[in-house]
Amino acid sequence: MATNKWVMDPMHSEVQFKVKHLVISTVTGSFRKFEGTVTSENDDFQGADIQFSLDVDSIDTTQEARDQHLKGEDFFNSAAHPNISFKSTSFTKVSGDDYKLTGDLTVKGVTKPVTLDVEFGGSATDFYGNTKAGFEIAGKISRKEFGLTWDGVTEAGSIVVGDEVKLIINAQFAKEA
Repeated sequence: MATNKWVMDPMHSEVQFKVKHLVISTVTGSFRKFEGTVTSENDDFQGADIQFSLDVDSIDTTQEARDQHLKGEDFFNSAAHPNISFKSTSFTKVSGDDYKLTGDLTVKGVTKPVTLDVEFGGSATDFYGNTKAGFEIAGKISRKEFGLTWDGVTEAGSIVVGDEVKLIINAQFAKEA
């Protein structure tokens, strides 16, 4: 069977994260620069190979001072670790359009296995004759497991940044000719 390669379309994709602040509210951020590929031997993507990378310096929480802190040594240390990467080990259909994506996530030089929930949105042809496929990906990770261990505590004893990070990725891929 022929192998199909799909390339992430950054104009129609987004990578977001959510983390608790002071345990009472949620801060949302995104990464503006990323790339990814999907290699598949079938139209339902079962067993596809998925690779993804993002540029840590493209982090955007809408607060420049916070973004600089996140890029610094307390968090991502983007000077030493400029990218976050993911390489799949399995992509398995659960039922209907729902899949489990398992792979190795590398953040700040630490690689750990993660499993994410994926909803396949389907495929369509755009105005220019390009075949596109859409996916919604969601999951949770522990930031501390990836070496993001900075902890602030307020005078009243509240934790400044939660450990659990929610990941939300809406990805559209274009099939290579």
